[in-house]
Amino acid sequence: MLVVAIIAIATAVASLALRDPTAAKLEQEAARLAALLESARAEARSSGVPARWEPLEKQPDGNDFRFVGLSANEPLPTHWLEPGTAAQVIGARAVVLGPEPLIGEQRIVLRLDDHRLTLTTDGIGPFLVGDGGPAAQ
Repeated sequence: MLVVAIIAIATAVASLALRDPTAAKLEQEAARLAALLESARAEARSSGVPARWEPLEKQPDGNDFRFVGLSANEPLPTHWLEPGTAAQVIGARAVVLGPEPLIGEQRIVLRLDDHRLTLTTDGIGPFLVGDGGPAAQ
């Protein structure tokens, strides 16, 4: 009886430790996008050129988003790692990245299946990933 109880407890702990693979993929996309946005923001500030990030409807060339105004010498990625990922900038068409040090408060909602995460900045600090809860239908 004791062995069965130990196996049941171990199974319960293991099932709680398992993560939803879709949520993990979305978290990876959000962390990647936050890093890309900060990189583009730093480039815009250092070069003094206006820059922005725009999510796109699915394009024939496979692009999911684009960075506008940055140097073409070192192009940043233009697609999601996980097919089916979508982004929406809240309150605007694009995210302004610079060249001004203060860019204003901005928010991006990322969605994958029934999961969503939000990237936010207060305009001074970096883009941070927050839980957006289940996507509303």
